[in-house]
Amino acid sequence: MKVKRFVDIFVPVNFCNLKCSYCYVSQYEKKFKRHKNYKINFNYSSEHVKKALTVERLGGLTHFNLCGAGETLLPVNLIDYVKVILENGHSIMIVTNGVLTDRLKEYCALPSELKNRLGFKFSFHYLELIRLNLLDQFFDNIKMVKDAGCSFSLELTATDEYEPYIEDIKKICLEKVGALCHLSVPRNEPEKGIPLLSKHTKEEFYEIWKSFDSAMFENKIKHWPHKRKEFCYAGLYTGLLALENGNFTGCYKQTNHAYNIFKDLSKPIVWCPVGKCAIEHCFNAHSFLAFGNIPGLDFCTYEQVRDRVDKNGNHWLTKEMREHLSSKLDEENGTLNKKEKLKYALLRLKIRSKRFANRAIQKIKRMFKNGK
Repeated sequence: MKVKRFVDIFVPVNFCNLKCSYCYVSQYEKKFKRHKNYKINFNYSSEHVKKALTVERLGGLTHFNLCGAGETLLPVNLIDYVKVILENGHSIMIVTNGVLTDRLKEYCALPSELKNRLGFKFSFHYLELIRLNLLDQFFDNIKMVKDAGCSFSLELTATDEYEPYIEDIKKICLEKVGALCHLSVPRNEPEKGIPLLSKHTKEEFYEIWKSFDSAMFENKIKHWPHKRKEFCYAGLYTGLLALENGNFTGCYKQTNHAYNIFKDLSKPIVWCPVGKCAIEHCFNAHSFLAFGNIPGLDFCTYEQVRDRVDKNGNHWLTKEMREHLSSKLDEENGTLNKKEKLKYALLRLKIRSKRFANRAIQKIKRMFKNGK
């Protein structure tokens, strides 16, 4: 079955066991002197989250991407949340650096009927793996996940420092997983405009990396860094969810409009399209645009972004996962007419006004509490 929605889940962890130069967390730490927080908190139990994220409450089967601002698999009890979401019938892919073998073993021990809808996005941090002598362990873990019946995808951030090793990277990918890795585009996230993190022009950058023939790279770079002016259905087809506290929002710059979907399970989730894009460009287009947040846009499916067929004719993704990720959500949900778009525009204003009013009330209460 195809999915009706895509939700990107943020896992509350912002520290990592690797130290990659292109890491977005490190970028913020350097520019804004932010410090790592080693506390990992989940305000709601896994059973509560299971009730909050049923097929009925979400309006259909949903694909979830789980990612932390550090290594996603570090929280010991994350598996409890993964398990209950899978039990609800949804599918999940988890972003990981792939070196936490014991954690991965726990996921590989899940029941088979859950694992065929579970996958891992292995981030290939080539130089760090060599520095720490973890390259063999990394690929052994991919094999373990694959043999256990889970999906996997292998992704390399196409950073300038990897250029001297391109042929070595290709060789090991073909040897270990039977196909070239996909490529992601590095970004300088704290900088205005979220520019390409490279000394090269976009055109030079493309020429250097195009030989990987990656659907992720091809589609992502094609739309980089175009400001989207079309009507965007993020918030209606897709959303962002903080697993820590249940805060849900339509997209990255809608955080002021977030509300808690875990708090009161008797209330339905309010799906509302963002309409006009507020970010400089859709830097995670390989997820949101691949799922069809902008109907009619020339972009491949998310299945193509994640899957490869190896030299033996085997897919990286399971059959069930390929079905889930082949959805174009505009086709599954339909599009809005002018009247419906106006209705949602009014709803956005109402939500925004309520958020501002609530914040003002809380500020006044704090002032009285503090005797000001």
